[in-house]
Amino acid sequence: MRLYLLALNPTDSVTEGFLPAAGRLSLDVTVLTDQPDAHRARYPDVEILECDVRDVRAVIRRISTHHRPDAVFTNSDHLQTQAALAAVYFGLPAKDWRAALRTKDKAEMRRRLAAAGVDTVWSAEITEPAALDAPYPCVVKPREGVASEDVVLVGYAEELVTCSKEILDRRPGAVLVVEEYLPGELYTLETLGDQDVRHVLGGFHTEVSPPPYFIEESLTFVPAHPEPVVAGVLEQLDALGVGFGACHTEFVVHAGRARLIEVNYRAIGDQCDLLLARLLGIPLFEHILRTHLGEPLPADLGARSDGAARVDYPCADRAGLLTDAPAATELTVDDVHLTYRPLRAVGERHALYRTNRDYLGVLRAVGTDQPAVDRVSAEFLAARRWEIQP
Repeated sequence: MRLYLLALNPTDSVTEGFLPAAGRLSLDVTVLTDQPDAHRARYPDVEILECDVRDVRAVIRRISTHHRPDAVFTNSDHLQTQAALAAVYFGLPAKDWRAALRTKDKAEMRRRLAAAGVDTVWSAEITEPAALDAPYPCVVKPREGVASEDVVLVGYAEELVTCSKEILDRRPGAVLVVEEYLPGELYTLETLGDQDVRHVLGGFHTEVSPPPYFIEESLTFVPAHPEPVVAGVLEQLDALGVGFGACHTEFVVHAGRARLIEVNYRAIGDQCDLLLARLLGIPLFEHILRTHLGEPLPADLGARSDGAARVDYPCADRAGLLTDAPAATELTVDDVHLTYRPLRAVGERHALYRTNRDYLGVLRAVGTDQPAVDRVSAEFLAARRWEIQP
């Protein structure tokens, strides 16, 4: 059976998660990408074809002139609609392309939720700097952005003008969404569904940097959110048409009410998916691929319920040259399994992005006791150094 996997830049989710899972499922894999050299450098034994994957017509044409597909899949935020449309074209299982579009377009998501009567958030779209009569403080962000890039909290109209000009200068032709700030603790809900059933895999409590930016600094696993919170999130996902395959939903809880921040219609990234598979003890990546092959999910995934985990991201606080940093490490301390992976090589010089591109590394910790997981993680990070020189 042949799997076509659409991708932009290489990611750990694909390299360490989906490609090995495809191998265990004995799938023939063809990667379609607009960055073929980068992918060949990461996995030279996989068939890689160059394709303008942002254009669904190019994707369909490339597949039609190659081998017959059994599944068309992507874990990219930017390519969900294209993958869904291509899969539908070939008569294959797929996410609803309309749901993929609604979740990618943050303004359309707000309109859809309001029209369904499940939540109304003040929002507006701008293509040039503007002093809006908005409910300040408010958040400005790219309409189709990812990873908290250019997501900023602004306190008044003049600050909105300045901030939006800076973002639009970096992103010519972009559309920005300005929306009311939603207070509350930030959480995620991770779901996995087929055509008939949707499993809730738990979620995370996310710690973010101080305002005005929203850099995710650490995530702590939450085995089960309160039932009313889960019900509120699922009601909003239903209104968007989301259910098939993997979905990573970010939301805040304020006064007991769950309100969506954004919906990423894919598996959670930044190595949290790798942690989730180990923590739950399930073949997570195989399950996701099987849904796109048309196979039903088991009624019981057999996930462990005794796990505790967290992910920490040592983050650059200044621009400059990384001159010293710890190497990749894997060890067990007090029954807590630690996996550290560097994300920036010693000798690299970077600007300060105020996004997850400032991450220097990622520490994954899995155990059965949350205080022990927290303590061992903190001790590991405190014993390491990351040196950045101007």
